[in-house]
Amino acid sequence: MMAETPDFQPAHADYRTEVERIFTTAPFIRGLGLEPVSIAPGHCETRLAVREDHQQQDGYVHAGVLATVGDHTAGAAGATLIPAGANVLTAEFKINLLRSAKGRELRCVSRVLKPGRTLIVVESELLAGDALDQMRLVAKATVTLAVVMPR
Repeated sequence: MMAETPDFQPAHADYRTEVERIFTTAPFIRGLGLEPVSIAPGHCETRLAVREDHQQQDGYVHAGVLATVGDHTAGAAGATLIPAGANVLTAEFKINLLRSAKGRELRCVSRVLKPGRTLIVVESELLAGDALDQMRLVAKATVTLAVVMPR
């Protein structure tokens, strides 16, 4: 599992509102059903109640769902550290699918590894299972976020 998140300082006091906006206003994420569980500077944890439409043909959580959850949760973790008015956009990501994901719930814990003024690197761990105490690590993603100002 990941090391503890370093003690990062948010770039603005209202970072929680911005992170919540990232979840409530993204139509794809709303439709997926991804929900934030905890938000702190440099950290975000999410949960997804697994539905049939999240699964591939053999009943496992689809790799595209895992990638989306890892990427979006990483973006939220990075967004806790950006200045007001800035946005984060994924510049690159890599995901390692470690084992098949099965169960009623998917959890993702994302932690900033390296904050930067223009690029932020985040690591996401994805766990799946039927109950919180039965979760197994199913994937790890490394996400590079670009910090951009709207034009």
